[in-house]
Amino acid sequence: MAERPTIYVDADACPKVIKEILYRAADRTGLNLLLVANQPLSVPPSPHIRTLRVQAGFDVADNEIVRRVVAGDLVITADIPLASEVIDKGGVALNPRGELYTPHNIRARLNMRDFMDTLRASGVQTGGPPPLSQTERMAFANALDRYLAKANKG
Repeated sequence: MAERPTIYVDADACPKVIKEILYRAADRTGLNLLLVANQPLSVPPSPHIRTLRVQAGFDVADNEIVRRVVAGDLVITADIPLASEVIDKGGVALNPRGELYTPHNIRARLNMRDFMDTLRASGVQTGGPPPLSQTERMAFANALDRYLAKANKG
């Protein structure tokens, strides 16, 4: 029997409301949920929910997720380079706003990210992302449900 997939969360920047959706999903489906962060996390008691604290540092959590992920696993992240590496390993990457990263859209996302980095480096104030909307929360929950339906068939 194939091993059941794991859901990894790039947890340092993941919104609390998204983590709460993931906690409920892990308990409902029995899939393992691993939150990776460089700070202590408080999670509900569950045999399916674990945390992994990594050292502080640039991309330490991302590198740990990439090291562990296997084909079919799900990674929740807004970090586009991390999403790209997950896709390269056969994993599934979903951002907290409900956008599924795919081999077809990840290059364009990387290019836009690099362009915005260049603007910021030249002194242009680009601002951060807007707060998570109710529509985006619903889009995330729906995308997660689609993944879970496929994972539970396997």
